Amino acid sequence: MRLSGEELEVLSILEENHRIPVEDIALMVNSSVDDVNAVIKKLEDEKVIVSYPALIDWSKVAGKENIVAMIDVKVTPKRGVGFDEVAERIYRFPEVTSLYLMSGAYDLSITIEGKTMSEIARFVSEKLSTIDNVISTTTHFMLKKYKHDGVIFGENNERDRRMVVSP
Repeated sequence: MRLSGEELEVLSILEENHRIPVEDIALMVNSSVDDVNAVIKKLEDEKVIVSYPALIDWSKVAGKENIVAMIDVKVTPKRGVGFDEVAERIYRFPEVTSLYLMSGAYDLSITIEGKTMSEIARFVSEKLSTIDNVISTTTHFMLKKYKHDGVIFGENNERDRRMVVSP
């Protein structure tokens, strides 16, 4: 899909701060509020804008800490569908928060969340490794998050985080 300059500008603004009022976006792109609303609706309908997530530092909320694991998966692709069929089986698991086809030593990169390391180990041994065409897995546990989606985490970076998130 080819986008106009105005559509690209609106996307860039929303990517940086999806909570900015449409009136402000209209001023920034020198357009009317109705036109900007129409652009946003079009981009949502076309699934160019996929979602508007809030970025939450769950490590600061008691009882909500999750363990995050990144799993590299080597797969034998299926004739006619490549990696898509295996990827679809994997992304349907509720534990899976992201899944990417990668170049390099491994074919798929999965991010999952669980309450305990045992929960993640069960996912890998009982669900992931039992899928046909999965050859091998390598699991990496996230120890600390410093930066995610352009936002810096951590107490020492409060000033930097305000600068990134605030309009």
